[in-house]
Amino acid sequence: QVQLVESGGGLVQTGGSLRLSCAASGRIFKINTMGWYRQGPGKQRDLVAVITSGGSTNYADSVKGRFTISRDNAKNTIYLQMNSLKPEDTADYYCNANVVATWFAAENAYWGQGTQVTVSS
Repeated sequence: QVQLVESGGGLVQTGGSLRLSCAASGRIFKINTMGWYRQGPGKQRDLVAVITSGGSTNYADSVKGRFTISRDNAKNTIYLQMNSLKPEDTADYYCNANVVATWFAAENAYWGQGTQVTVSS
């Protein structure tokens, strides 16, 4: 099994910054794409940013230029630096990892428990 533990959420004012972290542990041979998703009240879960094992990134249009995803492969950890936060960024943020448990195993997707980000106006 694989566990994803997120941290770094909280309450911040408009224009402020937060840094989220997500560490993967457990039976891991390799991790392919990792990413952050968010789900606001009454909304579906949407992609925020993803990063491949090689460091290629992709962002939602709404966060481009404000958020930066990064990755430490040695620690099986990703980060999300969020700057210039807006009230519409308020949501539960979830970490996702696509993990291969052994060299012969298929890839499986895992999710963290979520961390809440609230941006006050």
